[in-house]
This record gives sequence, structure tokens and C-alpha cells, in this order.
Amino acid sequence: MSFRSTPLALIQLLLPSAGAYPCMCQIGEKGLVELRDLNPGVSSFKRKFVGEILRYDNLEHTLRYLYEEVMKEGVTVLEDEVSPKAPSPRDALDIQSRAESLQQELQEVTRNCTSFTADLTRLIEYQGLLGALSSFLTPLTCSSPSPEPSEGIRMSSVYGIIATARIPSFELLLWRCCCGFSFLHHEELPQTFVASQTEKPVKRSVFMISYWGERIGEKVQKICQGFHGRILQCPESLTEREKLLSQLESQVSEIKTVLTQTEQYRHQLLIQAGSVVWGWLVQAKKAKAAYHALSLCRSDLPNVIVGEAWLPVSALPCIDEALFEATEFLQERATYSHLNSQFENPPSLLRTNKFTYAFQNIINAYGVASYLELNPAPFTIVTFPFLFAVMFGDFGHGLLMVAFALALLYAGKSESVRHSTNEILSMIYGGRYVLLLMGLFSIYTGLIYNECFSRPVMIFSSSWNVSAMSMSDDDIRHNSYLTLDPVFPGVFNGPYPFGIDPIWNMAKNKLNFLNSYKMKMSILIGIPHMGFGLFLSLLNHMHFSHWRDILCVVLPQLLFLSSLFGYLCLIVIFKWVYWLPINSKNAPSLLLDYIHLFMFQGGRKLYGTQEQTEKSLAALGYICIPWLLFSKPIVMYISHRRKEQRSLMSLQAEDSPLLTGCNDDSEKIDFDFADEFMLQAIHTIEFCLGCISNTASYLRLWALSLAHAELSEVLWSMILSNGLGATGVKAPFILLPFFCAFSCLTVVILLVMEGLSAFLHALRLHWVEFQNKFYHGDGQLFSPFSFKLLLNSREQTTDT
Repeated sequence: MSFRSTPLALIQLLLPSAGAYPCMCQIGEKGLVELRDLNPGVSSFKRKFVGEILRYDNLEHTLRYLYEEVMKEGVTVLEDEVSPKAPSPRDALDIQSRAESLQQELQEVTRNCTSFTADLTRLIEYQGLLGALSSFLTPLTCSSPSPEPSEGIRMSSVYGIIATARIPSFELLLWRCCCGFSFLHHEELPQTFVASQTEKPVKRSVFMISYWGERIGEKVQKICQGFHGRILQCPESLTEREKLLSQLESQVSEIKTVLTQTEQYRHQLLIQAGSVVWGWLVQAKKAKAAYHALSLCRSDLPNVIVGEAWLPVSALPCIDEALFEATEFLQERATYSHLNSQFENPPSLLRTNKFTYAFQNIINAYGVASYLELNPAPFTIVTFPFLFAVMFGDFGHGLLMVAFALALLYAGKSESVRHSTNEILSMIYGGRYVLLLMGLFSIYTGLIYNECFSRPVMIFSSSWNVSAMSMSDDDIRHNSYLTLDPVFPGVFNGPYPFGIDPIWNMAKNKLNFLNSYKMKMSILIGIPHMGFGLFLSLLNHMHFSHWRDILCVVLPQLLFLSSLFGYLCLIVIFKWVYWLPINSKNAPSLLLDYIHLFMFQGGRKLYGTQEQTEKSLAALGYICIPWLLFSKPIVMYISHRRKEQRSLMSLQAEDSPLLTGCNDDSEKIDFDFADEFMLQAIHTIEFCLGCISNTASYLRLWALSLAHAELSEVLWSMILSNGLGATGVKAPFILLPFFCAFSCLTVVILLVMEGLSAFLHALRLHWVEFQNKFYHGDGQLFSPFSFKLLLNSREQTTDT
């Protein structure tokens, strides 16, 4: 990863018409060029190569059908280690002919298999109906009274097949609509059938409906149609049924034989397709992409296709090699020439690897860096997980996050995880290295805070000594809290070697101490972070030689932030170093002193020359405001007037009044002092107020850190401590549910919810408080014409 985007060159490609396609194929294999669209106003259906694009699109559709059929059958698709190159036009015609022939043959065989399967299903259902008919034709008896049929009305029957799942509602509707003048007999078939529409396994039942009267028969017929029942004709004679059954058995045997042979032939076709379909599909995609790239070029010149492209300066020899290989055996050679890109807006090529990719995406979500603008991603690799850890600092929670990140890294060995189509899983896996660094930094800040699941760890002996207070037993017995005064010799033995002394966890004023510590720590982190952003702004303007912006904008901003807010960081550190615990009662309030700085009033002195220093810094800060407000518009106005005078003098020397008038109008349009002054006033107000609001925004580091620690303390004291307090034989069984509840709530609340909250707050601190000092983010990513990227982006679509 680089601090700035890769330098690019703008070239004009001159491709002979006969060699344009192989040239574009070679350029696509290299994957180093971003082509510009030279026909922006032309519809895609009116461009020159639309016929070739549609032809390869149809070929890709045919090959996609073959690929899907092969995958459905479970046949192995042979994939070469090296991707095949784009086909020549003659090879493409051969691939298209063979693919279409294979598709037609496969479709015909599939239709035959479907037809034979449907015939076999109907015959098996008919067999089942005839086999169950003997039990249906037994004398009908009814346990409940039914209406007596009138004399002369003959009982009739209907036979058929219906889905077993529809039998209850089918029987209920028959009873209600026929008013009891019908009887339903049904029996489930042992075979499982496949539904033609859903292709899901279903169970079917044969049925016989006996009824009286023609009108009842019409109702029965309509109900059967409504429930998608298939009505069959069955002979009532036993001899005829046996004869029909024997015929059906022979037909079923014949159809099974033919169906087996057809399926075997279809399987052989799919094996044949599986051996070539992957290579053909890759070639079709490459050829289609090459012609689509050619459609971006101009083809209005005879025998020449003209294209324009951005590419890295270091890749120019590779393009020479690609064009030479493509037109080596042609009479006309492809070439290119350099174009002037001074007034162009080049894309930004930001190289990443699997470690830096996620951090770069965090920056790109805000905005892509402009060409050669400083890229914040290298700094974000360190600052983002660190600011997250300041809010999330806990040794135990950091270990859990590191374990989860390592599990993701191990799971990445699986192909299914790396190329998962699940968006959430893919997003989490893509940020595995971000999670790893956030966990490691959380372990570090957890050691600083001395918190492991809200419990302190006694790494070193405490610096506070209770016995040095010389308290009597009565004092200890009658006082809930004892004050350790560092004034007494031996009570305080100096700073704790690393982090916070664990004895503070027992102190009544623990929260007051941590509030003061974390609030000042947030200020000491936030103001240098913003100052570093202004320093990067200085580097940006120096790189682009914007000396006017350096003198009129960046320099007063740096002085304003340093004099008024950087001084706050210095006096915080000075107070920590100078006012030791022994004389801490006499330490002045920094809040009052800082208010006195803005009002030019003296307070309690921290050091000897404090009053003079603070007045000088306050005066410098106040001077920076008009400097920032007026200097740039005035300098721009003076510069504009000088250019106008030089232009007027040159026109007077040429004695051309007509051109003079035109130039005056153009100059008036180019510069407006009032607009520039209003714009600079807005930026000045935004910066001055932003220094205050952004500094206050960094206090979220203190707030979220305190909230995380308190939530962790609540879960420990109200859940797990109750289980740990159990004694006796039943203690493990009592502890288990408390531990499970503690673990689940820790993961859900502290790791997931609090972790997401800290992540979003760290994101805001980088996007708003840090990046707005130097980062414009109005560029566009370099999007090369690359066959490799094309195939990777379509791989998931092909798999599905």
C-alpha cells in the first residue's frame, strides 16, 4: 500500500482494424489499462461491434445452460489451472456450432426423459388404482343413516388419482356439496412421485367416489377438477382388470428400459459437456469483453480504431509487448502515443493486498482519494483499531475477538468460505484482519486499564501500602472506608509499573479517578490526531505546489490549533509530571486556567511565565482568525488583477479592441471577489468552530470506554458472581447456568453490540474529525480492463 496513488499516463491507442480484436485480447490479459469511452452520446445498440457482442452473449447464455445442467447432474466440471485465452473468430464459430449442437441434443434428450417419466408415472398410478379397486368394490355399508335414494336412480362411480395432502379437504367438500349422496374410498400408493412443476417429492392416493344422480355426478366431476385430480376409466369386471394389469406391467417394463437407456445417454452428453463447458464459457466471456472494450473506441477513421486509456507509467513496456505480440504477423502494427493529461482528471490506482484491502475499503466508503492525493489508509491501519480499542479496552474481550479473527483466518482455507455468496459472511470474512488488529489493540488497552472481564489483574505489587497509615484496630473496625493519604511516608511508593494500579478497583472514588484519567486521555489523543491531519494537509499542498494555500490556509490553521488546543495538551502533561501525589491537593484546576486563557485573565500559576505565555498564545490564536479569513481572498484578488493587467497590456500591444472586450468578459466570469470571500468566511467559521466541536467529539473515547467498563462490571457482579458464590457439592451445577448466561450476554451485548458501537464511533472519528482536515475524497477508482477481474466478479454468478 502506498501513501499516494500510482502515477498514470494517458495514451492514445492506434489499432489496425484487422488486428484490433487480438490487440484488445492481449490488453485484457495484461489487465493494466482503463479504457475511456470515446462515444458517450452513442447508444449501446448503435455502436459498431454490437452484433459481435450480442452473438457472444447468446453463446454465453447457451454455455450457461449447459453448465447448469452439468451441475444439476453432479457431473465434474473440468477446470484448467491456466485460464484459456480468448478465441480467434474462427475458433469462436467452431465453439458456437458445437455448443448449439450439444444444447439441442441435450434439450431433445431431456424432453424425451421428461415424456417417458410422465408416461411411467401415469402407468404406475393406473396400476395402483387397478390394484386397489378390488377393495373399493366390496359392498358399501354405512354406519350412519344416509338419505334413501329414489327408486330407478342407479349408483355410479368415479375413479382417479389425487395428491395425498389434499384428501382431507377433498373429502370434506364432497360431503358438503353432495349432501351425503356420495361415498369416498381412498388408498395411498407406496411409491413417491416427483411433481412436474415444483420438482419436489409428493405422495399420491387413488380414490373411488360412489354417488347417485346425474347432478351429483356433475358436482363430483367439478370437485375433482378443482383439486387437480386425474379421473381414470376402470373396468368393473375382474377378468378385464387382470388382463389390463398384465398389459400395464409389460408397458411399464418397456418404458423403464427405454428411460434407463435415455438417461444413460443423457449422462454421457453431460460428461462430454462437463469436459469442455468451463473453457468455452471463459473464452466466450473474454471475447465478449474484448468487443465491448472495442465499442468504447472510435472507429470513424478508415482501417484504424482509435482508443484512449489510462495506465500506470511503469506498465508502458508491458503495453508495448502486448501490442507487438498481437500484430506480430500482420502487415500493419499497432502503436500508441502519449496525450497531454494536464487538464484531465485521472482515476486513482490504489494498490492493496489481502491485509490492507479492508482498511482501504473503509476509506473508499467515505470517498476515493483524488489523483496523487494523500491516502489515509496506511495511517488508518494503526489509528482505527487503536481508537476502537480505547473505547473497547478489556483484556478478556480482546482475547475473544482475537480468537474469532484467528478462526476466520483458519476458515479462509476453505473454498466455500472465501467465495461465499452470503453477504454477511462475506463481509465479516473480508474484515478478518481488521478484527484481528482491533482485538490485539484491545488487549493492549485492556492491560493499560487493567481490566479483564471488568476484574483487575495483579501483575505487579500495588504501589499503595495500607500498613504505613498506622491505623488501629478500632479505626479499621468502625470505618467502612479508609483514606490512604500519600503525604504519609511509605503510603505511596511511586507510579505503578504498567497501567492502572489494581487497588483502584476497591476505592470508593474509583469512578472519579477513571473519569478524570480517561477524559484527559481523550483530549491527549484527539488533538494530536487532528493536528496530524493538518500536517498531512500541508504535505498535500506541498506536493501539488499550492503555496498560496499553505501560507493563507494551512499555516494559520496549524497555529490556531497549536496555540489554543495544543497548549491544553501540554499543560495536562505538565500537571501530571509536576504535581505529584504528595502535593496534588494544591494543584490548580485546568478548566479554570483554560477559561482564563481566552479571557486574558490570570489564575493560579502552574509555572513562572504562565501569564505571559498564555496571553501570547491567545493573541496568536486570535490573530490567526482574520489571517485565515482575509488573506486568501485578498491574495487571489491581487493575483487576478495582475493577470488582468498583463492580459490588457498584451492586447493593447496587439491593438485588438474586439479581443480585449471578450477577454474582459471572460475575466469577470473567472473570478468574483465577493464569492471567494463568502466561501472563505464559511471555511473559517467551520474550521474555528470545528476545532471546538471536534475536540468535544473525541470525548466519546472517554464516554464509551466508561460505558463498556460499567456494563462489564454489571454482568460480572449481578450474574457470574452469584454463581461463583455457591459452595458445596452442588456448586458446579449452580455455576453452570450462571456461566452460560454470563457468556451469552457477554458475546451479545459487550462483543457484538458494544463492539459495533465502538466500530461506528471510530469510523466517525476518522471520517469527520481526522479526514476533513486534509482529505477531499472526490476521485474515482482505477478500473482496469482485465480478464482476471472479469472472471472473478462473475464466478459467484456462474456458481449459482
